[in-house]
Amino acid sequence: MLRVVLIGAGDIKFHYSNLLSIPNDEFNKHVEGIAKALQEAGVEIVLLPDRGISFEVAKRYKGFGGSKVIGTVPKSDNVFGIKHLKPYMESKVNGKKIFDEFIDTDNWYKQDMSICLFGDLILMLGNSLGTMRDLVAAYYLYKLFAGDKPEVKIKRKAIHPEARGGENVPFSLIVYQPFLKEKLDYEIEAYIKKLNGNIYYAKSPSDIRDIIKRISSNTRL
Repeated sequence: MLRVVLIGAGDIKFHYSNLLSIPNDEFNKHVEGIAKALQEAGVEIVLLPDRGISFEVAKRYKGFGGSKVIGTVPKSDNVFGIKHLKPYMESKVNGKKIFDEFIDTDNWYKQDMSICLFGDLILMLGNSLGTMRDLVAAYYLYKLFAGDKPEVKIKRKAIHPEARGGENVPFSLIVYQPFLKEKLDYEIEAYIKKLNGNIYYAKSPSDIRDIIKRISSNTRL
């Protein structure tokens, strides 16, 4: 089964309401639609259990009967800690825990560098500082074990035993266009494509579902 990593803005009011001027009722329709699309596509989802768009989608995905929600958590971090994550890690919907399991990423530095590698695909739900960090860090590490930097040889599983980006399908990105003001930076797109990663722009939740299903038909799982 394919896994989709969710990345997006943590500050919902600032990003979606203030920056993008999306009314609350319209925003909620988007979130519901994305969650339903992921459930219908039959994928597992991966995210950091923290405030923001990814958690809101995960909550609804689980409410729709989604198969599995996986949290990535830097359990051994002693600099920033994970106390602020605990309420999200323990949250429930309809009496059931939202998160089915957790991947220990060790510390926040490794967490931020590797989160996107724990899925087969990345679903980008907003272009915030943290989102862009997660995205470019993952593709930079992917560049190393994909052999695009001959001077450095590293295996995917050396980063983390659960890392799977590029293992089953091309390590690709789905950008949810209603949640970004503009398309991705030209140079960032070029580097992702250089690594044989595909970039899909979804204009609606149904686009997300259809893109994933097309990719699933070519999976090696």
